[in-house]
Amino acid sequence: MIKFELNGQSVGSDSAPDTPLLWVIRDELNCKGTKFGCGIAQCGACTVHFDGVAVRSCSTPLGAASGKAITTIEGLNTPQGKALKAAWVAEQVPQCGYCQSGQIMQAASLLANNAKPSDEEINTAMNGNLCRCMAYKRIHNAIKVAAEV
Repeated sequence: MIKFELNGQSVGSDSAPDTPLLWVIRDELNCKGTKFGCGIAQCGACTVHFDGVAVRSCSTPLGAASGKAITTIEGLNTPQGKALKAAWVAEQVPQCGYCQSGQIMQAASLLANNAKPSDEEINTAMNGNLCRCMAYKRIHNAIKVAAEV
């Protein structure tokens, strides 16, 4: 059994160590906010925090989670996370909404390390998170709003 912390709770999985963390989070532990997008760590829909660092759960093996703290969108209760969630609503960011949990998780990682990012720093940090609805301007605006809180 591989044991780790998920959103502040001790959990475990008997899945093979090479199973993508994404599938354990979604299918075994029922945290459906983390989405499958591409399966090759290129779109960011599956972004979670792994000991506080944004990672792509589709390419992170379960075995790497042993003894670690994993946070999904459901458990993102940091001040930055709360500010981002409120800004996402205020700025009317979501269209289809599919990528939004990954976008917010990536943005929360940015704000945790850089409370007042420049436009260029936001663009660089968010560059790997794709949005098929092209809501990039609204995402950018919401990050700026959350940074002001």
